[in-house]
Formats: sequence, C-alpha cells, structure tokens
Amino acid sequence: LDDLPRIFDAGRAFFAADPAITGSRLHAEVERLAREAGWEIGIWHAGHLVGEFPHEVNDGAKAESYITPENDTPLRRTDKAGRTCHWILEIHLVDRARGFGGFYEQLLDLA
Repeated sequence: LDDLPRIFDAGRAFFAADPAITGSRLHAEVERLAREAGWEIGIWHAGHLVGEFPHEVNDGAKAESYITPENDTPLRRTDKAGRTCHWILEIHLVDRARGFGGFYEQLLDLA
C-alpha cells in the first residue's frame, strides 16, 4: 500500500494550492487520485474537522464537519466560536476484488 502516503501528499498539495478549496473539491480529487492508482475509496468521507472529541459533529452541521461530496463550504474558515478550523485528511483505499485495503491519516493544514 505504498500508494497511501503518495495519495495523501498529492491531496495535501491540492489543498495547499487552492485557498478557497471546498470539502467537495478535495473529496473529488482524493477519489480521482485513488481511482487513477487502481483503488476505490473505502469510506464516505476523506477527512474531518479536528474537534474536542473524535468525529464529533462540529457546529451541528454534519456535511460541513467532513470532507465529503456534500460539503460545498470552504475548508479554510473559522467555526462559530471564531476558532480556525483544522482538518484531518484520511485516505482509505480498498481493493474489493482482492479483499484488502489500507488507511492513512494526518493533519492536513498544520504540517
């Protein structure tokens, strides 16, 4: 699964190149990168906001708390309390025909 860090790095570079990137655009790019490498995305999202508790729904808006096709809000923003939003980028790759996959995640915007 050497593709995991490579796809993560490409996703991070895509994020870094667009100051107004939305969750939808980043998800589409991660999906494209995975497909190009011969994988499927193994989960419905490609990451989430960092919060006080893992995988909490931040600000009461599920789509806006995750990197998903439904998240059309800019990822670089502040939350309702005025704090800068920080993100985890998750790469879940699966090969359903062969019955295996892998997972890789890191902070997206602080490293």
